[in-house]
Amino acid sequence: MSLSRRIAARSVRMLGVTAASAALAFSASGTALACEIGDFSATAACDGAKGVITVTDKDPSHTAAEISVFLENNGADLRQVGEAVTVKGSKKGVTVSFAEEWEPGAIYRVHVRALEGKKPLNADISPNLTTPAKACAADTSKPTGTPSSTPSSTPSGTTAPPAETATALPSPSDSASDNAAPGAPSASNAPSAAVQESNLAETGASSNTGLIVGVAAALVVVGGGAVFFGMRRRGASHR
Repeated sequence: MSLSRRIAARSVRMLGVTAASAALAFSASGTALACEIGDFSATAACDGAKGVITVTDKDPSHTAAEISVFLENNGADLRQVGEAVTVKGSKKGVTVSFAEEWEPGAIYRVHVRALEGKKPLNADISPNLTTPAKACAADTSKPTGTPSSTPSSTPSGTTAPPAETATALPSPSDSASDNAAPGAPSASNAPSAAVQESNLAETGASSNTGLIVGVAAALVVVGGGAVFFGMRRRGASHR
């Protein structure tokens, strides 16, 4: 074989090896740049007193993907948590959060749907997310008491007297004694019933007036009768 043929054959072999290497490298790079479900993870945590579900995308290809979260109940979707969120991941990781007042031991399904690529990803993060056994603690840094806005039981048209005024109100006996004028005669100085009857007897208006009138009338009748009989006797004696 001549020298030129050897050089040509060697060149062909080198070109073949180079092409094969390039094809392998391109295939590997294409696989590395594909969006895979293993690039995604989900956790349930607390943001203060509020629950939150966080999804992390570590896809180095920066492929746009839509994240959806669903609350599960016996293997079926009970409801969707919020709205779907679109994210472009990175090798370092990009996170998206969903506000959710999750309960301890609840199960959530996290679905990922890639929006780019020849074979777009459309799968769930496996296994499903299970929330912690302890719920988020209440925020005790803020005062829990709030000013009461309910009206008092006292009607709006009346005003309740202060406690001191209510206890200082005088009794009826005290007010009667306080209202009496200084020097006025007390109830013991009022004229008794016997004195009133004696006063009426002096004026002729006592209760014995009827008896006296009756006795006087009887005396008048008796005197008239005596005069009548006396006149009859005198007339009979003259005859």
